[in-house]
Amino acid sequence: MIQPLGVILAGGQASRMGGGDKALLPLGGGTILSHVIDRFAPQTAGLALNANGDAARFAPFGLPVIADSITGFAGPLSGVLAGLDWAASQGASHIVTAAADTPFFPCDLVPQLMLAAENAGTDLALAASPGGRQPTFGLWPTALRDDLRAALNGGLRKVVLWTDEHGAATANFPDDMAFFNVNTPEDLAGAQAML
Repeated sequence: MIQPLGVILAGGQASRMGGGDKALLPLGGGTILSHVIDRFAPQTAGLALNANGDAARFAPFGLPVIADSITGFAGPLSGVLAGLDWAASQGASHIVTAAADTPFFPCDLVPQLMLAAENAGTDLALAASPGGRQPTFGLWPTALRDDLRAALNGGLRKVVLWTDEHGAATANFPDDMAFFNVNTPEDLAGAQAML
């Protein structure tokens, strides 16, 4: 499998942070999103950002911004579908997704997901840590995008229900803190301390 394209999932509503774009909050000398990009870009063949609303607010990052194609807030799987459609238009066979509010995810995320999928003989893999599966961090084949679209249009919202149905492999990572995500102002202070 060749190096997949990366899709950063930033389509959430940030309700626990009071709304707005969590990814654009300051962290260290940049933003949460700039940390995610710095960590993700070297692992992928190219990046896009899944976000809804005015794409211009992300212009400084120079990434294509792809909106959900499913109307209403359908959760992370809607962002995965948007990413799969974008990747298919680029001729790519796979994407890897990462959450825009998780600045410390593993620097070997992509190779470990690819290895887990290869070892299991499947095209689909999710990350997991001791705290459980991390369903916004996954390897997804573009070949399944129409199946996913049908599931979403049928009302499915739970990532693991769909990935289990398709025999997703699991890439295990030993550190829960690698998947620490910023949901609240207290989490942002914690992330600042972790830097």
